[in-house]
Amino acid sequence: MMTPLICLCLYCLIASPTAELVFDNVFLPAKTHVVGEVNKATLCMMRNLEIERVALAAMAVGIARRCLDEMISYSSNRPAFGKPDLFSFGQIQKHIAESYADYMAGKCYLYGVANGLDLSTYGNGLDADGVKLYCAPMAKRVADRAIQVMGGYGYVGEYNVERLWRDAKLLEIGGGTNESHHKNMTRDLSKAGNKLE
Repeated sequence: MMTPLICLCLYCLIASPTAELVFDNVFLPAKTHVVGEVNKATLCMMRNLEIERVALAAMAVGIARRCLDEMISYSSNRPAFGKPDLFSFGQIQKHIAESYADYMAGKCYLYGVANGLDLSTYGNGLDADGVKLYCAPMAKRVADRAIQVMGGYGYVGEYNVERLWRDAKLLEIGGGTNESHHKNMTRDLSKAGNKLE
């Protein structure tokens, strides 16, 4: 018997409904309901976890790009203090320039990891963890700057950046928390010793 779905109300990723599934007293005959090869689940699980982390890093890079686009568009069209736009103000320049640099660094790291990912096995954990550890907080920083550039408008639902900030925050938790990436990476680095590329 399957228990009815309980919808979990998340404030992020509206396009990804989340629900709890509970299976009580479900009988599955072992010989006819095996998915994949027997005793090979760890390989699949670890490989899928690495792919998930790279995909979440890609989402973070996309969020940063969208926030950067929103900042530039808003700054282009917002007159202030006798100026036709916000680009001549030093603090706005700082937010946009640092956001672009962060975005490009994350994008380069992501593309490098994704290009070297071997989908037939696992063992890409160090960089799968690392790219998500870099890109998720980077996206949140860029979204935070976008809110700052847009002022009160950045905080209201009429504009996209408040939702993008919430989505970026979720990426620091989903697919492994930042703290779990710290643990995984230092474990892997201690095993590697002085053999880094």
